[in-house]
Amino acid sequence: MPRNVEIKARASDLEAIARRTEALAGAPPGVLDQEDTFFPVERGRLKLRRIDAHRGELIFYERPDAAGPKTSDYDVAPVSEPDRLTAVLAAALGVAGVVRKRRRVYIVGQTRVHLDEVEGLGAFMELEVVLRADQSAAEGARIARDLMSKLGVGEDDLVAGAYVDLVVE
Repeated sequence: MPRNVEIKARASDLEAIARRTEALAGAPPGVLDQEDTFFPVERGRLKLRRIDAHRGELIFYERPDAAGPKTSDYDVAPVSEPDRLTAVLAAALGVAGVVRKRRRVYIVGQTRVHLDEVEGLGAFMELEVVLRADQSAAEGARIARDLMSKLGVGEDDLVAGAYVDLVVE
């Protein structure tokens, strides 16, 4: 199963972070409108990400709900009928919550930087340091903390859980 080290933070000045991120990435972001439907499962999280009517991803992941860098083990399966699969999973499992966001995606080295405007929650920044097989979680955490510093994200901005947790609260 692939692994990454992640952080999530509230972004009080998303545009300032965007300028710093674009300078580090050397390219403008990709922009995605995403709808994530979360389903109740016994462990980890299961979500169906709708990208458009004919493209989505079924994503399972496990990570601790802690502020700061945390290791996430995940698996992703492409989906060609996201609305239909969402309906099937909702009928079988129920729905834990839905998160809608506009996401700007940058690549900085081996890190995906997401600048998110989340419906009903506000602005956030996520870092996903995609670990190579030979890299430790500690090395990924060092990379994440270095990027946090370069982007002007402080420890007090960090968020422990997932967007769905904030939406449901």
